[in-house]
Parts: sequence; structure tokens; C-alpha cells
Amino acid sequence: MIVFDLRCTRGDVFEAWFASSAAYEEQRGRGLLRCPICDDDQIEKAVMAPQVAAKGNRAPAPPPPDAAKAMLKALAAAQTEALRNSRWVGATFADEARAMHGGEKPKEVIHGQATVAEAKALLDEGVSVAPLPLPVVPPEATN
Repeated sequence: MIVFDLRCTRGDVFEAWFASSAAYEEQRGRGLLRCPICDDDQIEKAVMAPQVAAKGNRAPAPPPPDAAKAMLKALAAAQTEALRNSRWVGATFADEARAMHGGEKPKEVIHGQATVAEAKALLDEGVSVAPLPLPVVPPEATN
């Protein structure tokens, strides 16, 4: 099997598989090729870049030392900044988020605790929520 990029006179480019180059020429000669986008029957081969596979004996470059630590540190810093600009609502998170979404309370950025079921229910209701990637310590649990 061989794959060709084909182009119609309108400029649509699409991919098609053939048993051989001769099969492509035969189908084109019989007018069997059509553009799947606009149904044009004037089809030509498009310019294709060859696909050259990478050598099989090359391993991917290892990540720089301490890359994971640096990534987690940056993530923690971003989360800390986001939490600084939001209000802790604790276990009432789902109720608070739902009330803001429904217009019963003014909208603000909040964070708190919710069960997986509560989070799924909020998402099903169209309430935008996102889990925090690192554990958040409730204010009452800090020294």
C-alpha cells in the first residue's frame, strides 16, 4: 500500500491509499477519484514531504537534572499565588460554587474541599471547577 496527498482544482488537499502508483494512475484515468470535501473530480498528486524515520538506536535525551523538582516548585508557586487571591470556604465549596453559579451570591474566586461526586455534579451543572494539583492545607490546620 502507498499513501498519496492529493489536491483538487479548488485547492483542497486530502490523503488517499492505493495498492501501487499504477493503481493510482488507473483510478485517476477512469475518473474514479473525487475530492471528499467538494466532490471535484479533477485530482492531481500534491507535493509530499518524505517521511524519514528516526534511527532506532537513539534514546530520547534525558531530562535535565532536577527537572521534576523545578517543575513541582514552579507549580507550587503558581498555586500559592492563585490561593492568595481566593477565599477558603472549606467543606462548603460545592454549595458556595453552586450559589455563585446560580446568581444567589456574588461571584468570586474560592477554594475549598469537595468530594469527587460533588465535583462531578458541579461540572454536570455547568459550574467551572478544577482540582488543585498539590494538597491544600486548610487555614485552621496551619500554625
